[in-house]
Amino acid sequence: MKGQNKRRKPDKREAAVCGLFCPSCALFIGTHEEPHRLEIMAGAFNQPVESLKCDGCRAERRNFYCSSCKLIVCSSEKGLDFCGQCSEYPCGELKAFQSILPHRLELWQSLERINKVGWEKWYDEMVDRYSCPQCGTINSAYDKACRKCGATPSCEYVRVNKEGIIKRWPGRQ
Repeated sequence: MKGQNKRRKPDKREAAVCGLFCPSCALFIGTHEEPHRLEIMAGAFNQPVESLKCDGCRAERRNFYCSSCKLIVCSSEKGLDFCGQCSEYPCGELKAFQSILPHRLELWQSLERINKVGWEKWYDEMVDRYSCPQCGTINSAYDKACRKCGATPSCEYVRVNKEGIIKRWPGRQ
């Protein structure tokens, strides 16, 4: 793997309780690297740009959607780090959450992997999974081509899940 992202240190604030990898979120990328993304998404979501800024699931600054997440509240109340540790896993709330958008296609695999190898090893694997094979830039599930160098597919996640992404998000073909 090329690029600086390979050296990204695991940060639990960026490991969502539901199994999402926060650095691959379009809002996280917009907050930290591409502010113009936030301006575009603010219009699409009819939200002010400030409400889209996010530093990760467990961070103090979370976007408007993640700041009202029921999953993080539930896991906190139960003293759990991840939904996959719960005796009710997968609960109806998590199933409904997983079923909607393309960036959630691999939640079950992520939570199982976290249980098996721990969140830090999983985090390192996610850096590889979402990084461009050409330049090492972390991309989102919605980036068909790498947002830095234009390589296609943008990352392994997009390569493996292309059909599921198109099925759940037809406008992104």
